[in-house]
Amino acid sequence: MVGLGSMAGYGIQSMLKEGHRHLSGLEEAVLKNIDACCELSGITRTSLGPNGMNKMVINHLDKLFVTNDAATIVNELEVQHPAAKILVLAGRAQQEEIGDGANLTISFAGELLVKAEELIRMGLHPSEIIIGYTKAINKTIEILEDLVEKGSENMDVRNKEEVMLRMRSAVASKQFGQEDVLCPLVADACIQVCPKNPANFNVDNVRVAKLLGGGLHNSSVVCGMVLKNDAAGSIKRVEKAKIAVFAGGVDTSATETKGTVLIHSAEQLENYAKTEEAKVEELIKAVADSGANVIVSGAAVGDMALHFCERYKLMVLKISSKFELRRFCRTTGAIAILKLSQPNADELGYANSVSVEEIGGTRVTVVKNEEGGNSVATVVLRGSTDSILDDLERAVDDGVNTYKSMCRDSRIIPGAAATEIELAKRLKEFSLRETGLDQYAIAKFAESFEMVPRTLAENAGLSAMEIISSLYAEHASGNVKVGIDLEEGACKDISTLKIWDLYVTKSFALKYSADAACTVLRVDQIIMAKPAGGPRRDAQPGGGMDED
Repeated sequence: MVGLGSMAGYGIQSMLKEGHRHLSGLEEAVLKNIDACCELSGITRTSLGPNGMNKMVINHLDKLFVTNDAATIVNELEVQHPAAKILVLAGRAQQEEIGDGANLTISFAGELLVKAEELIRMGLHPSEIIIGYTKAINKTIEILEDLVEKGSENMDVRNKEEVMLRMRSAVASKQFGQEDVLCPLVADACIQVCPKNPANFNVDNVRVAKLLGGGLHNSSVVCGMVLKNDAAGSIKRVEKAKIAVFAGGVDTSATETKGTVLIHSAEQLENYAKTEEAKVEELIKAVADSGANVIVSGAAVGDMALHFCERYKLMVLKISSKFELRRFCRTTGAIAILKLSQPNADELGYANSVSVEEIGGTRVTVVKNEEGGNSVATVVLRGSTDSILDDLERAVDDGVNTYKSMCRDSRIIPGAAATEIELAKRLKEFSLRETGLDQYAIAKFAESFEMVPRTLAENAGLSAMEIISSLYAEHASGNVKVGIDLEEGACKDISTLKIWDLYVTKSFALKYSADAACTVLRVDQIIMAKPAGGPRRDAQPGGGMDED
């Protein structure tokens, strides 16, 4: 029995294992948490909007990312601080739900927390701030409904003009200046694969193929798939292709059971080799007789099998990725067969043409399927470096996700900070009508909206104070749709500039940021157990050992 004297410390020290850390109270826990969150939102904030700066992030695998896409940045940063992680999760939820607006979520949550810190220093209790923030976000969603452009709830998702109108701001915030080239490509690809019921639109059906060389203006859309590999044999083009897909590879299969063959003479050895050849030939001939003229293999293609495929004029493609193989089956309507055998007519897929083309020195196989009701479209992106291509791909992803959101809810609200200033103005009026201490929190919530026009102006190198005051002046005189025109550095009516944001993107982003900010404010103690044993992941292997 250990005496009480040997127990270290008193109070909470004696209760928990040694090596733990315990932070409590306003100074230690709440303000430290707020500080960490502000650091994170400070990183993403400078990337907000079309003139946002790029970040260079090198992750733990030494991969380089050059991007202004907040979701990618925070995912690769490996944030350790528990409170800042909450913001990362809010950003990730926005990315998965809508696919755009992660930056607004994180930056706005950070701004709310900065304002909360001011209120705490004034002497408000965090729970009063939370009540005020909750009232404010509910009021915000009400006001947002008011700001929706009339008539935008009915939309034809196959009308390219309407789609591009809603997609422009999402693509421009990633690739400013390129949106007029990218939007038509993304809109075309999305409209091609849009099912009869647009609500069932699947983002996975728009693929991106990144090929080095050329410039963005060389990019194009292909109805069907682009595979980044060459055909295996010498046949490089087949029109009106009937396709057999074999998931297990095209090769002589080893028998399930182990067997030993005793061969007495050279003739027997020759016959043994011949029967193997005859067996392969029989299998390939069976496939050719079924009417197929393209074989797609999910694994290796044997040399002998390839030889007979050539003889029977079959084109051979190899797709090693299982997911790519499934997409291929979806594009062509083929059914993957496990082992090499004669396919039925209904297991064959069909494509208008399968051809090997050379794009910028890379040989790719293009599978075109122009018949209506197409299920996969590919945007072929061209650019000079890998990081440019990766960034273009993120812009296309955002465009496709925006299309998915507009298929569900096509309402639009003014962009270019017009909505935010209007929200700030109306929430301030709302706070003056409130009694009690919440009114201060609501007023600060309203001020937080100024972060958006301020950041947009700062990132574009304009004077933020002038812009915000002239925006307030315009909105006070009833021009609800006045936002910032970043190119001219002036305030203009955004319906002439055609900058619209989707209502769902904005409302989800604001909801998630208010939730994240309230979650961080609710924490008043942090108790961290001693980390589990074992070597640290970031410690160098063999550290402390001799060189040899």
